[in-house]
Amino acid sequence: MNDDLFDLPAGEPEWHEHIGPASVVMRGFALKDSDNVLRAIRQVAAQAPFRQMLTPGGYQMSVAITSCGARGWVTDRLGYRYSSHDPLSGIPWPPMPDGLADIAHCAALNAGFSAFHPDSCLINRYQTGAKMSLHQDKDEHDLTQPIVSVSLGTEAVFLFGGLARSDKTQRITLRHGDVVVWGGPDRLRFHGILPLKSAYHPDTGEYRYNLTFRHS
Repeated sequence: MNDDLFDLPAGEPEWHEHIGPASVVMRGFALKDSDNVLRAIRQVAAQAPFRQMLTPGGYQMSVAITSCGARGWVTDRLGYRYSSHDPLSGIPWPPMPDGLADIAHCAALNAGFSAFHPDSCLINRYQTGAKMSLHQDKDEHDLTQPIVSVSLGTEAVFLFGGLARSDKTQRITLRHGDVVVWGGPDRLRFHGILPLKSAYHPDTGEYRYNLTFRHS
């Protein structure tokens, strides 16, 4: 880890909001490192630009996506999957910038998951109207590993449901610097993002960025 780039918080964040038996929202956990994380996003996007991928059904996603790490998440008419290469360029995804995995590991540790070692970071860029329908993160081979999700930029309403799509969902407002971690019995809970409202953040303009760390 490059301590000059990322200065990780010590101890528990100021506020843990438990949203499930093994799920927690950490308010402001990534706030002090947000400038460095945004710099890392720009670094990744310079090598693997954001793009709106197609779902297996042929629909264009409203969210723009890129990835970094050993494998990136992709979707097209062939299905949802992880790939070691960027389908746009045919070359490997950019390495995960120094410190990003450490932030994810630190957040997971604070949430009670001591052995999280992410090898993939999916970066979503939302703008006004973009959304993410309810879904499960189930393309990973090792479902014992948690999901760590970092929010930066404009506010979003996070939907967090149960193990069936029809289960009631919680509506949780996520702000700049908030981190959500879920795993264990909650690992396959359905979740999503409501359409983003028009807003402005001084660090990201009209955009919201979400970094989702996984062990693929």
